Amino acid sequence: MANRYWVVSLPVQKSASTLWNSLQDQISKHSFDTPLYRFNIPNLRVGTLDSLLALSDDLFKSNTFIEGVSQKIRRQIEELERVSGLESNALTVDGVPIDSYLTRFVWDEAKYPTMSPLREIVDGIHTLVAKIEDDLKVRVAEYNNVRSQLNAINRKQSGSLAVRDLSNMVKPEDIITSEHLVTLLAVVPKYSQKDWLSSYETLTTYVIRDFEYSPEAQESRKQELEKLVQDQDSLRSSLLQWCYTSYGEVFSSWMHFCAVRIFAESILRYGLPPSFLACVLSPSTKGEKKVRSILEGLCDSTNSTYWKTEDEGGAMAGLGGDADTYPYVSFTINIA
Repeated sequence: MANRYWVVSLPVQKSASTLWNSLQDQISKHSFDTPLYRFNIPNLRVGTLDSLLALSDDLFKSNTFIEGVSQKIRRQIEELERVSGLESNALTVDGVPIDSYLTRFVWDEAKYPTMSPLREIVDGIHTLVAKIEDDLKVRVAEYNNVRSQLNAINRKQSGSLAVRDLSNMVKPEDIITSEHLVTLLAVVPKYSQKDWLSSYETLTTYVIRDFEYSPEAQESRKQELEKLVQDQDSLRSSLLQWCYTSYGEVFSSWMHFCAVRIFAESILRYGLPPSFLACVLSPSTKGEKKVRSILEGLCDSTNSTYWKTEDEGGAMAGLGGDADTYPYVSFTINIA
């Protein structure tokens, strides 16, 4: 599975099928190792030019936010799988691997009616992802709280004998308590054991550690530890399952957002009526320059200079917040 994909749209001069065939032909001849897929976008509601321009200003920031949440959940999954000793599971959207979901994208009309205004669709996606992020924070905080309690107990169990809990080390028969006697515990370094045995009978209270033996307290601490371990395992398992499901929801929402984004930016770039070919590619690093050249060659060459990057003197550098601008719409999706 590739970790990085380009989503691009090219202006259609004759027909989308002719352009698609030309693109496939060029890629197979000059960059045969580049996966290429159609990115099927439905006929969305265009709205007014002002609404598209206002939406375009927010698309880059919203994409950064949604991508950030997806990566946050993915990192949490990787951490939970590592701690649980589990092999990494393929991330899915309703059982479909995420790379397949992207490369065979189908718009969910029931969830996002195409007649809804684009702003409404984008705001709905943003709200959903923000709620999932808030839920993630709450669930992770609950899990980390139990982990912290357990770690604190474990530190007491494994620390220096001068401070650690001695309940599981001292036996009932070790403790003598009577009207005239009380048992005191001494913690002696191994290298001082000989000196201690030869002189402990005459030592005073500066070496002595207070300890009150209580079977009830020992049992209570044991039960507390067992409950924390069970709670940690239960919370970790439920958090992991929630992350799997929520990642799928975020990823699906993100792909619908990308469809809206490429639709809106294509209208602003190429004008009305909508006439563009959207596709997904995943070129290798060494093949990127060649693929860019192929894509540019399939655009109207008279506009190429106008759309060069800022460093190359282009007039429209930075549309939609991307660092590079080409004579076609293009942005990158990082899924790992």
